[in-house]
Amino acid sequence: MHSGAFDPFADAIEIARRHNAWVHVDGAFGLWAAASPRLRHLTEGMDAADSWATDAHNTLNVPYDCGVALVRDPAALVAVFGVEADYLIGGAGDPAGRVPELFRRARGFPVCAALRSLGRDGLAALIDQLCARASQMATGLAQIPGVEVVNEVVFTQVMTSFGDDGRTAEAGRRLLSGGEAVFTPATWRGRGVQRCSVLSWATTPADVDRTVEAVRRVAATL
Repeated sequence: MHSGAFDPFADAIEIARRHNAWVHVDGAFGLWAAASPRLRHLTEGMDAADSWATDAHNTLNVPYDCGVALVRDPAALVAVFGVEADYLIGGAGDPAGRVPELFRRARGFPVCAALRSLGRDGLAALIDQLCARASQMATGLAQIPGVEVVNEVVFTQVMTSFGDDGRTAEAGRRLLSGGEAVFTPATWRGRGVQRCSVLSWATTPADVDRTVEAVRRVAATL
């Protein structure tokens, strides 16, 4: 989730099958790559998994907490979450039998509305646009003295180090207090890093340039 990297699904799933294991893909961000013809190869082999999960609020820009779970075997899902009681009179296919919460707001409505509004081509264009802005961000940050992009940017996540962990943490604090850029702390392979997720449909190339300049000013003061 921090790096935006994709696992070799076909190889991993083959190993899991040998051990009769359930295979779940946590695609909080990256599952949406399957919607883009340009990025779909990153998810090759993922269709053999038993279940997927993703966050619509991370990519579709719908309200927070709109998570999506997809399970190959519907009976397994109902067996885990299904609730039976005399006073529950929902009909067949009641969503209360498919989620941990018995009562919840209609999260599916904004997700459906966003997908219907975008359509297949619009969704692919949105994913490609977000990835293009992330690549632009990574390219700009890598040119700043004292800033290192530590991950291979293949999707919408960009992680940076400003040298040692102390400088990196201080850079994050100064960026947030400056109000022009939002970077959040994370740990990557034992190192403190600052993480940037490019997820808004409204982010323009000019917005990325402004963010990079904000980082440049902070890096110069460390």
